[in-house]
Amino acid sequence: MDLQLRGKTALVTGSTAGIGLAIARTLAQEGAEVILNGRNRARVEALVQQLSDELPGTRFRGIAADFSKVEQIDALLAALPEVDILINNVGIFEPKAFTDIPDEDWFRFFDVNVMSGVRLSRHYFPKMLAKGWGRIIFISSESALQIPTEMIHYGTTKTAQLAISRGLAELTTGTEVTVNTVLPGPTFSEGVGDFIGNLATMNQVSVEEMEKDFFKNARPTSIIKRFATTQEVANLVAYLASPLASATNGAAVRVDGGVTKTIV
Repeated sequence: MDLQLRGKTALVTGSTAGIGLAIARTLAQEGAEVILNGRNRARVEALVQQLSDELPGTRFRGIAADFSKVEQIDALLAALPEVDILINNVGIFEPKAFTDIPDEDWFRFFDVNVMSGVRLSRHYFPKMLAKGWGRIIFISSESALQIPTEMIHYGTTKTAQLAISRGLAELTTGTEVTVNTVLPGPTFSEGVGDFIGNLATMNQVSVEEMEKDFFKNARPTSIIKRFATTQEVANLVAYLASPLASATNGAAVRVDGGVTKTIV
């Protein structure tokens, strides 16, 4: 299927690994020029070169920015004044007991996970409306709907993304700009792989056994009983970013393996 992304420019925040990297690769393979982003300039530049070599005919650029620092966000916006597609993917997570989460952590999580998307959307959204076409996609999580007790601060930021996305979508009435949210479930990204690997080592079992235990005890509502791949998430994001998804707006679309049991 041709997703009709040739000639489009896409910024994918937090795209040097995991879901963000898979999204960036997929959009580029569909013809979009993709701007990679991470905090480390050398890593971003090396990845641009690596992907350009691996995927002949694709177009990548890189802009380093730490989304906990407003001045670096401002520099990114100055270097990239317009995009057709904005993927608000950057995010942080950390399991921590509620009573052990200090104010500083709450503000840090909100700043990176929520305000990054707010600041970028505030800049690019009016330009998309003026141009008559655009896509903004927030990468949230099933944790937005089923707040994990082991990281309530993280779940709260994912719920906030749903509200922002829906509110922005309401402002697109009658245009060809859409704003949607994608809710991945447990996904085998780099960070999750390290987490499960460490658990397997601690419990002296294989990674495969640890994965089975995770879905038996931590996410028993999963229907697929496995981690989604980053590519499975990226496939959905690429479709929503395309002109083919023109009738999907203001939606929270799940790619969670059936973990979330509610129908709506």
